[in-house]
Formats: sequence, structure tokens, C-alpha cells
Amino acid sequence: MREQALFLNGTVGVGKSTTADAVSALLIERGIPHAIIDLDALRAGWPAPEGDPFNSALELANLRPVAANHRAAGAQILVLPGVIEDAANVPRYRDALGGLPLTVLRLTVDPAIGEARLRARHRDDDAAAAWHLRRFGELDAVLDAARIPGPVVDTSRLTPREAAARVLDGVL
Repeated sequence: MREQALFLNGTVGVGKSTTADAVSALLIERGIPHAIIDLDALRAGWPAPEGDPFNSALELANLRPVAANHRAAGAQILVLPGVIEDAANVPRYRDALGGLPLTVLRLTVDPAIGEARLRARHRDDDAAAAWHLRRFGELDAVLDAARIPGPVVDTSRLTPREAAARVLDGVL
């Protein structure tokens, strides 16, 4: 098994984290050492610096040692749920991963299903729900325009396990 990273890219509500957890379960069943690196956690901080509203620089700075530590601990596959908005940033992630081969997989979802997921997730926080619902379409359009090469998995009518199996098809 060659070492590699799988970047689960997509808009909010598409199922990146849920799919990453399901990918992990399948890799465990197959006996493949791996790690999930939650990119949202690596960039969590407030306030974000001027010109970097999503703390992307912090995310990449944190990714380098975290990825190296997981690889040193034996992880052969790194699963990264997150967002790459611009194809020009793919080499930056590859570099932060120590040159590890990187496959960017785009997860998509039917807008009505994505909206329902976001409403359920943020049912107790109207402000967060409103922000995520606005961001859903905005980010989806950004990702469409970015045209980052890689497989696409529509999660609309798939269970998390089915989505994970599609993610792993052709990359392992």
C-alpha cells in the first residue's frame, strides 16, 4: 500500500466529516493504518487575520507537523475533510503533507438535501443556520469555478458508508 492523502473537498453540508468517519471505518475493516485530520480544527481561531477570513495560512502551518506526526506513527493514508477553493492551493497542501501523493475528491449534494442537513445541524442556532445556508451556494459556486481535477462523489442519496466506498474506489 502506497502512502497517500485523500482530500474530501466540498461545500458546507455536503458530508465531508461524516464521509471521512465512514472512510476511516472502511480502512479499519481493511486493516489499513490511517488518520483523519480535521482541517476545520487546524484553522479554528479567532480573530482571523486581515485578508485570510478562513485562517488558511494557520491551517497549512498546523497541517505540516500534524501530518508528519501521523505518518511517523504509521499512518499510510491521511484523510482530510476540508475546502480547497482554488486549484493553485493544491500544491501548498501537497507540500504541507511532505510531498505525499494527494487526491482531491469533490463531494457534492443536491441543494435541497444540503439545505435540510444544514437546518438540522444548526436547528438551535438561527444565526449559524443563516450563515451556513448562505455559504452553501456561494462556496459551491466557487468550487464549480475552481475546477480542481479529481473524482466527484454525489452524496445526495448515499449512506455515509456508500459514499466512503465510492471515495475509496479507484484510489486504493
